Amino acid sequence: MKLGCVAHASIENKAMSRTLRLTGTTALLLALPILAHAQDADELAKKLSNPVAALISVPFQYNYDQTWGEDGYRHTLNIQPVVPISISEDWNVISRTILPVTYQKDVIPGTDQAGIGDITQSFFFSPKAPGANGLVWGIGPALLLPTGTDDLGGDTWGAGPTLVLLKQDHAWSYGALLNHIVDVGGVGSRRRDISSTFVQPFLSRAFPGGRTLSFNLESTYDWKASQWTVPLNIGYSKVTKLGGQMVSFQGGVRGYLETPQGGPDWGVRFVVTLLFPE
Repeated sequence: MKLGCVAHASIENKAMSRTLRLTGTTALLLALPILAHAQDADELAKKLSNPVAALISVPFQYNYDQTWGEDGYRHTLNIQPVVPISISEDWNVISRTILPVTYQKDVIPGTDQAGIGDITQSFFFSPKAPGANGLVWGIGPALLLPTGTDDLGGDTWGAGPTLVLLKQDHAWSYGALLNHIVDVGGVGSRRRDISSTFVQPFLSRAFPGGRTLSFNLESTYDWKASQWTVPLNIGYSKVTKLGGQMVSFQGGVRGYLETPQGGPDWGVRFVVTLLFPE
């Protein structure tokens, strides 16, 4: 009887051991897609903090700004596709397009305007691998295309250089994006003289789960008017998966540290970015 009990207990222990192994294996298999998704989200969030990353993305950036002479406001949807193009074993060209779709009221007192603005098109020639010190950079031309309607554009062509420098150190990304555009041609009574410098220092901190807290100054200096416009943007974003599509959602606020007389005081931003990793 004792031998039988021992044998029976041994069989039960082996069965329990097999059950535990199967349960552990099943739990691991079930967890793998979740872990893989988290890693994918973290990697995509890191690439989104890099303006010249090899990642196809299509951001739809909605901005609302308030207070032009107390009553004025502006709604702008910036459609901003980013497309990396491999041109050699070591180099990419990153195409970045900004197409603004705008409705504004009393920005120019007594007027309502709706339409599209001028397209800003940039091309960054960038090495595929960071430098020895981890520096990432890209340089190339920036073009202003006179696509504006309803007096929302400058009715002139513009061109100039653009540059981005950044470093990604573990969870931190920091750097700056710059361009300078001057008018180079155009006709019509509404043509504007343009000489504008854009400086965007940025800093972001990544968190697990594809989350990012970001800060930037989208500063513009108008050399013709000798005037700065300096909004401070603070945003929080999350990369996730909807069906088979990777998406980033961002919400944020901004305050204007410097504006022309009667310019905006504050604003909000919401961004939905479609991601197409290779």
